Amino acid sequence: MPQARFLKGLEPVPPVLGLAVSGGGDSVALLVLAVEAGIACRAVTVDHGLRAEAAQEARDVAQLCARLGVPHSTLHWQWDGQGNLSDAARRARRRLIAAWAVENGIDIVALGHTRDDVAETFLMRLARGAGLDGLAAMSGDWVERGIRWTRPLLSVGREELRDLLRARQIPWADDPTNEDPAYDRVRARAALPDLPLGLTAGRLADVAGHLAEARRALQAATDLAARHHLSVQAGDVLIDPEGLDPEMARRLVLRAIAWRGGNPYPPRAASVARALSALAEGQRAAVQGCGMVAQGGRWRIFRDWAAVRDLKVPVTGIWDGWQLDGPRREGLHLAALGAEGLAACPGWRSLGVPRPSLLSTPAVWEGPRLVAAPLAGLSVGWTAHRVPLSH
Repeated sequence: MPQARFLKGLEPVPPVLGLAVSGGGDSVALLVLAVEAGIACRAVTVDHGLRAEAAQEARDVAQLCARLGVPHSTLHWQWDGQGNLSDAARRARRRLIAAWAVENGIDIVALGHTRDDVAETFLMRLARGAGLDGLAAMSGDWVERGIRWTRPLLSVGREELRDLLRARQIPWADDPTNEDPAYDRVRARAALPDLPLGLTAGRLADVAGHLAEARRALQAATDLAARHHLSVQAGDVLIDPEGLDPEMARRLVLRAIAWRGGNPYPPRAASVARALSALAEGQRAAVQGCGMVAQGGRWRIFRDWAAVRDLKVPVTGIWDGWQLDGPRREGLHLAALGAEGLAACPGWRSLGVPRPSLLSTPAVWEGPRLVAAPLAGLSVGWTAHRVPLSH
């Protein structure tokens, strides 16, 4: 029964469970399963304003929640036209839901992804030539923006959930984009029933699960390698490649890029391969806003100044993953140190940090005047530390 697998996927059951309910069959079934299990929960729906039907679907979810005795909120988002729409909507949804959860004292939010989603993702990534990390099953549990996110239905099939809803005569909404062959996922979904050799969504999901176990083992090995081959200097990541096999070197470089650049998505495999070849030959490279250079037998991964030169935030904010603490006052802001700022740091050469690295470090400014640059030796009461990255 789906109920037993839902509870196993949720363990441990939290005091209050947040539920992301779009109105589709998977998330509506998630709501029903939580209520029937007697779990105290609150539901939230994000209306992206991208379809005319979305507002009514949110109202339908609110009505169902009222009938089931579950508090419900609808959050709204409007695309600004910048970047990739799907990616922007996904990021906005997580951001809005996380803020809602914090406001309501909710530590855990459940999403309605199913075994079929795992299989479709596997097939899509297989078609793109993904490696082990890409083919491994999607995470069932992680922390992001201070919230634990969970997918307790990854062992349950989509049709099982719809059967559950039909038996209870509970309707759900079907997003028309789920029938649009312009989307990779729709094509993968259509291809699943016709796979050769008796391959099914369940079998592909099992394979993805096996690869996820292998990924966890490799992550543990990478953790161990990082302790012996990786260090940090003024925000730069230094990697000692001596004794590393190519795959472990690649994983440490990816970890350094993620930590230094802060991008939640890894760079393309081809760009990383080119960078590794360049480093092996003693040449410079750049990947995803990070510069790389081989020097003194080590690889230095630093933030490219061009990636942050226009970034400016209030002095109380987070700047490119950095938070600065010191004698704050009105009129201060954070921005990259840059060439002009570095010229105002007379002792920077004694630090042993290359000039390109220091250009992209965080600094405190008052208009055009440099106030402090703690990573470049101009502390004057200020310190800088990295903010832990969200998953």
